[in-house]
Amino acid sequence: MAVVLIVEDEVFIREFVELIIEEIGQTSLSASDMDEALAHLRSPQRIDALFTDIRLKTALLGGFELAQIGIKLRPRLRVLYASGNVVTDQTKGLFVRGARFLQKPYSPEKLKRAIKDLLAVSSDSSGSIQ
Repeated sequence: MAVVLIVEDEVFIREFVELIIEEIGQTSLSASDMDEALAHLRSPQRIDALFTDIRLKTALLGGFELAQIGIKLRPRLRVLYASGNVVTDQTKGLFVRGARFLQKPYSPEKLKRAIKDLLAVSSDSSGSIQ
């Protein structure tokens, strides 16, 4: 069973993602902002993956910055970014190595598939952006 840290400032979306992650048999932790997320990442608790919205209200680079810090703290961390904005070549350049992307809005099935695919990939591989 993997532990996925969900960082989403919209309560409804965060709770939806938590539900889906638990439906597929994984454990979820949640944070509504950068400070809560960093507290989790700096703790000794196990965290295998980070699901983060790219735009977090309390941080300039939001999910990009969070993932960069997360990888420094936990080099084997796998990252799935989510956003309602279109990903450009410029924003792809901000992705951490091996990160994946999920376009909002997404269905429960698409979210389940994205999480399962993320967890199936070795954290040492380069992965791909979807």
